[in-house]
Amino acid sequence: MKGLFITFEGPDGAGKSTQLKKLAEFLKEQHIPFIMTREPGGTEIGNAIRSILLDPANDVMTQKAEVLLYAASRAQHVQETIVPALKGGNIVLCDRFVDASIAYQGYGLELSVEEVMAINQFAVSGVEPDRTYLIDLPPTEGRQRMMKRQDPNVSYELDRIEQKHLTYHQRVREGFHRIYEENKQRICLIDGSRNIEEVFQDIVEDFQNVLQKIK
Repeated sequence: MKGLFITFEGPDGAGKSTQLKKLAEFLKEQHIPFIMTREPGGTEIGNAIRSILLDPANDVMTQKAEVLLYAASRAQHVQETIVPALKGGNIVLCDRFVDASIAYQGYGLELSVEEVMAINQFAVSGVEPDRTYLIDLPPTEGRQRMMKRQDPNVSYELDRIEQKHLTYHQRVREGFHRIYEENKQRICLIDGSRNIEEVFQDIVEDFQNVLQKIK
C-alpha cells in the first residue's frame, strides 16, 4: 500500500489531537503501518522552534517572524519526517499543517493570505495532504474545554497562541471555513460539538472510504 497523508485541523479546543490518537488506535488494531506527528514540531529542530513559538514570554514576536518560524519548522518536518514515512508506505497522521498557518497567521493575524500561502508552498515542496479532517467548534466552547481538561493539581498556562483574544480565534475559525469552501474535495468538515465517539464515527467512516480508494 502506498503512503497516505492525513491531517487534522480545527480551532483550539476542538478535539483534533484526541481524534488523531483515536484514528491511530484504529490503524494499530488493523495492523496498518502509520506514524503520528505534529506541527509545529515533528523533528528536533521543529520542536525547538515550537518552544519559541508557543512560549508566552515571547510576546514581542512580530507577525512576520511568526509566519516564517512556522514555515521553517514545516520545511524541516516535511523533508525529515513526512516524506520518508510516505515513501515507506506509512499513513502519516499529522496534527496541523499548512491550513493552520493560513487560518491562524493569514486570517487570524489579518496578514496577506496569498503571502502566507506562498511562503508555505516554498516550505512544503509540493507535499499536500490526501485528506484533512477539519473539526469545527466555536472558540468560546473551545476555551471552556481547554480550561475544563486542566488537572487542578498541575500548574498550566495557556500558550502564546491560546492566550490571544476571542476575536482573533473567531477570525481563525472563519478562516478555516473559508479554506474548507475552497477545498471541499480534500477537506472533511466535522461537527466537533458532539461527544468524542460521535465525532470519531464520522471520521473513521470517511477514512475507510479514503483507504479503499488507494488499495
